Amino acid sequence: MPENPPPAIIDPAGPQDDDWLALREMLWPDSAREEHAAEMARIAEDPFRFGQFVARDETGARLGFAEVSLRTDYVNGTESSPVAFVEGLFVLPHARRRGVAGALMNEVVAWARARGCSELASDALLENAGSHAMHAALGFTETERVVFFRRVLQ
Repeated sequence: MPENPPPAIIDPAGPQDDDWLALREMLWPDSAREEHAAEMARIAEDPFRFGQFVARDETGARLGFAEVSLRTDYVNGTESSPVAFVEGLFVLPHARRRGVAGALMNEVVAWARARGCSELASDALLENAGSHAMHAALGFTETERVVFFRRVLQ
């Protein structure tokens, strides 16, 4: 009986990784390419604090990515410090519901455990029901809902 191939091959991403850049641009389209490149370079300089992973299929085609950071400030809904925080998780539409996000999360969890974390946190916009469902499918539990306010002082 043939073995099922893994849903994705997960590789650490570096600042020159064009797939990581392209996927970031899809998830965060409001930032310019130069801003993404500068942030990628900054992130890659501190591999203990930041992790970034790209999922590819067996041909090398990009499928998605995850970014995680180590946070020592208060993270809503958590009880420990430091906390690993999923800063971004994105899977291309054609690759969704095939285990790619789970494969990426496995790498994120391993990264977090290697840094002594006992909790993994994330967030999503209130109206992003798809992200809420994905988080639940990946084993996250909702901890709280928040609406932020500001007042401009003149």
